[in-house]
Amino acid sequence: MSKLGKQTKFSMSLDALLAAPLAEQQARGYADTIREILQQPTTWLGTADLLCQPQLREQLQAALVPRPSHIVLTGSGSSMYIGECLAPHLQLGLGISTQAIAAGSLLTHWRSVLPPGAGLLISLARSGDSPESSGVVDRLLADAPDYRHLVITCNADGKLATRYRNDPRVTVLVLDERTNDRSLVMTSSFTNLLLAGFGLVQREGNDTSAAVNRLARSVQHIFDEQTDALAAVARGEFSNVVYLGSGGALGAAHESALKMLEMSGGAVVTMAETYLGLRHGPMSSLDERSLVVGFLSPDPAVRAYELDLLRELSRKQLGMTRVLVGEGIPTDVLGPHDVAVELAGLDAADDALPLLADVVVGQLLAFFRCLELGGKPDTPSQGVLTRVVEHFPMHSERSSKNGHGEEA
Repeated sequence: MSKLGKQTKFSMSLDALLAAPLAEQQARGYADTIREILQQPTTWLGTADLLCQPQLREQLQAALVPRPSHIVLTGSGSSMYIGECLAPHLQLGLGISTQAIAAGSLLTHWRSVLPPGAGLLISLARSGDSPESSGVVDRLLADAPDYRHLVITCNADGKLATRYRNDPRVTVLVLDERTNDRSLVMTSSFTNLLLAGFGLVQREGNDTSAAVNRLARSVQHIFDEQTDALAAVARGEFSNVVYLGSGGALGAAHESALKMLEMSGGAVVTMAETYLGLRHGPMSSLDERSLVVGFLSPDPAVRAYELDLLRELSRKQLGMTRVLVGEGIPTDVLGPHDVAVELAGLDAADDALPLLADVVVGQLLAFFRCLELGGKPDTPSQGVLTRVVEHFPMHSERSSKNGHGEEA
């Protein structure tokens, strides 16, 4: 029996799931999650429109003036993985050293992990109410005053959006309320926060809108044509999944691995790795019950390394099934039961946007696996996790001697 409980078998085709009455969807525990996954192309268009507003563009550019010596992206869990996706793109586009550092690490070790000097901290958050989110900003406003702050959040009422409105060192960007997912797992919030972060690299408004429109059409095609194939993969007899990505796609791999772990309640073992890193030990974990999900780079030179690794896995007969995401996927890296998710209609100028499509595929696989295991995607962990991390105390840097870590 699954850790999620006794399986309840019902049709997992997308059409059948959506055709069920809302009350039935809620009883089965998937109403919010499927709506929030499927609304992504529409919400991306709204975020693109927001990024094209002159006032917002000026606001984002003002966060980069004076020019910071470095940029740190921070968040917790999924929000941290948004930073991993963004960091390479921002560094390349802005010419500013950029890295992602988990909010928890900044909270406990900011003196040793935060680059010194006049930097920009970008806090990424769905709710903005997690304890470490405001805890990090509070700490750095007090102890690293040379840092300025940009908050990107989905919740206009959260602490990150409201607490610093009178501090000139903090700029706040709030996305459309629809992106503030109700489900426990982050889906449309993740991709819209990621898209908003791309807005720091300014393009002409028409270029941004056109690129996001191409992406939205490509992902809508996945919803229309390939969800049943992904559902069939999710019904497979795999016990573990490895997600592969290069550069910023490693962040997409980490997020997809987390989605599968969360929505399966830990019943599926997950791992995220780079293609080149897989050879250095993690390849030993692949067997006949392993699902391999590969996010392919649009860069031909990078993809050459990725395809080499996939062909090596074929020679060694490692892995049960593959799901590969990209454009122009070679047939020789696909077996008879593998799934190729083609990102049609994107072009070279959209080099960062495929990361959103990668994450969507990871969301769908996790969603359907959760249903296959008899779980409820809206609340998959049966109370272990909460939508917003529960409150915990903020401790001073020097713990008291009372044995409780509280200030004396």
